[in-house]
Amino acid sequence: MEKKTRRNFMKTLGASVGAAGVLSGGSILSACNRVEEVSGNKITLLTSSGELVVVDRAQLKPAEIPSLSENQLRGRKGLPGRSWVMVIDLSKCRNARECMKACQSHHQLRPEQHHINVLQMQDSEDTAPYFMPKPCQHCDNPPCTKVCPVNATFKREDGIVLIDNERCIGCRFCIAACPYSARVFNWNEPRDAEKYEGVTYNMEANVPQKKGTISKCLFSADRLRDGQLPSCVSACPNGVYWFGDRNEDAVTNGTTKETVSFSKLMKDGAAYTLMKELGTKPRVYYLPAKGQAASPIEGDHI
Repeated sequence: MEKKTRRNFMKTLGASVGAAGVLSGGSILSACNRVEEVSGNKITLLTSSGELVVVDRAQLKPAEIPSLSENQLRGRKGLPGRSWVMVIDLSKCRNARECMKACQSHHQLRPEQHHINVLQMQDSEDTAPYFMPKPCQHCDNPPCTKVCPVNATFKREDGIVLIDNERCIGCRFCIAACPYSARVFNWNEPRDAEKYEGVTYNMEANVPQKKGTISKCLFSADRLRDGQLPSCVSACPNGVYWFGDRNEDAVTNGTTKETVSFSKLMKDGAAYTLMKELGTKPRVYYLPAKGQAASPIEGDHI
């Protein structure tokens, strides 16, 4: 990584290595956070993205698994020098909902739970309807973090708003404070709970989920640490999502893998943010759908 420029690193985000990684002799499966023996020389691995893979023991050298305390410290600090942003091009959304499926699989969500939801919108009777994906906005002035009585939800230095479900008491104050309805409550046992039994909690993926706690979009912070795009961005077949580093003025499209200037994309596309009058300063930007009126963002916020 040290030999690459940070802009080149943004380009590599588009080349996802896959949740389990392709293993060859002596390689390391860095995404593994649980190992179980199946039979003989075969073992099954649970990756950080929640997928089970079976491999030959001779093919890998397991990486050291971080402890819970190490996960917590790393998750709260974030990635130094980064300033993550997402751009959603509404003119390209066709309601494929692959982003939703990928997110649910990655973050152990039940079918009725959504970190990102695709809504059908229509601004007036005289305009055509369009589809709008709506994740957490990862605000720079987040009201949710200010009301949490136990510091379970917080904003870290790279701009991502996370939740620590080892601290969360389920009071739901953050749900009430969020103007974007971006948070969900785990009323029931999480999806595939038995599969995640014994897995060390990873704050950056918010997995394993826990009954009685809050969940939300995380920008797939665990994937960012591995140099990958968020699950929703990679899964979209229509090029709706751009993701990248505002400090480097570079965002990468999840479908085409093209990397462009963030500020130029904002200006040329007449980008806007949701409910900017609230002063929350979201990090999720929208390019308007065809025929949709939009108010361009103030330059100093970009």
